[in-house]
Amino acid sequence: METLGNRIARLRKRKDITQDELAEYMGISAQAVSKWENDITCPDISALPRLADYFNVTVDELLRGEEPDKVKLVPKNERGDPTKAVLRVKVLSAKGDKVNVNLPMIFLKTAIESGVNLDSVTGEKWMQNIDIARIIEAAENGVIGKFVEVESAEGDFVEVWIEQ
Repeated sequence: METLGNRIARLRKRKDITQDELAEYMGISAQAVSKWENDITCPDISALPRLADYFNVTVDELLRGEEPDKVKLVPKNERGDPTKAVLRVKVLSAKGDKVNVNLPMIFLKTAIESGVNLDSVTGEKWMQNIDIARIIEAAENGVIGKFVEVESAEGDFVEVWIEQ
């Protein structure tokens, strides 16, 4: 079973950074990072959200090693209220820009039924190419999790997922 220290080391290596670079970002010593990775100590609880954000994972994934955002079909008897589902989009640009979009499915469904052109609301032409009706249908049928994850050669990172 993978330990917290092993996960931190794996995520650090995946990001292709040194212990020194992670330490500098976190405002701690490289020795502290080494102690985390060797399971001698653990990060302070208040540092977990910052650490998770840096590695583009959830705190839950960081602590448990689980990837709750993988796409899955929730059985009908275990589904939550589909009107409470949320479409989430996260963009981290190579330049350091961060964009988080959280759109309640009920908002999207109402907008589509009302004939609202979502690319005119957001000002983004790429919205024209997204079939929001299909995403709503997927959420209503119990699909949850991350269905888009893109990392460009320039270092831009985009994720799109449905959460209930």
